[in-house]
Amino acid sequence: MDWDNLKDRVSTYGRLMRLHRPIGTLLLLWPVLWSLWIASGGAPDTKVLLVFILGTFTMRSAGCVINDFADRDIDAHVERTRDRPFATNAVSVKEALILFLVLIVISASLVATMNRLTIYLSFLGVMLAIIYPFTKRYVYIPQIFLGCAFGWGVPMAFAAQTNSIPNLAWAVMATAVLWAIIYDTEYAMVDRESDISLGLKSTAILFDEFDRYFLGVFQIMMLLGLGLIGREAHLGWPFAVSLIICGGMAAYQQTLVYQREPAKCFKAFMNNNWYGLVVFFGIAASYWNAN
Repeated sequence: MDWDNLKDRVSTYGRLMRLHRPIGTLLLLWPVLWSLWIASGGAPDTKVLLVFILGTFTMRSAGCVINDFADRDIDAHVERTRDRPFATNAVSVKEALILFLVLIVISASLVATMNRLTIYLSFLGVMLAIIYPFTKRYVYIPQIFLGCAFGWGVPMAFAAQTNSIPNLAWAVMATAVLWAIIYDTEYAMVDRESDISLGLKSTAILFDEFDRYFLGVFQIMMLLGLGLIGREAHLGWPFAVSLIICGGMAAYQQTLVYQREPAKCFKAFMNNNWYGLVVFFGIAASYWNAN
């Protein structure tokens, strides 16, 4: 066996799955963790927790693979994506599709251990993951599709933990969708000029010079949404403190995107991982404090 060639293929597949850039997995995971803690009153079932952590990883990886497949003729023309496997001809279409199917099968095997409602919901989750990468060719709001794809783990988490989807679950999902619009608009601001030249669409292009104002509106809406969730879930003062911190982080992101410098817009995008972590700590600490 040619171990060097095997090592090279594994490395290529890892890059295709974005193993070297876990930010996407974390942004997908935080709303799931919020949901599991709220649905369980701060004590999620261990099996459910492990399944959703592993499932988040495999589905995000599958999403990256299908995204690069969709963008295989585009990435070479964008500065930030020129080193991706398709752009450098390091991977074939066949290899990518096989890898995608393997990841989907693993994800399906994980969700198969959950209750029937969760399994039913997973079918739509897969469809959203496949559809999203192609939306930026046709609509100026692909970020909403991303939000739905990333937020679909919320009702699934509630369903797995409680075998039901209460209104609170949809409120958490709506907030997660708002959050995705925020951070992916910041991300799209990095590539705005390249996307325009390639005929692609995004909220960053749609909002144009009003991008910062729309971001501000969405950030306020998200904080209000989190506040309503906290009230309905009877979260305590630690969650209130986390919202104050999140308000400061939203303001910080506004300072980063103010001049629309790509590097700083990307830094604003990355800052959202800490935002999600702060929200989670606020939720978890509220239950710890209550007990």
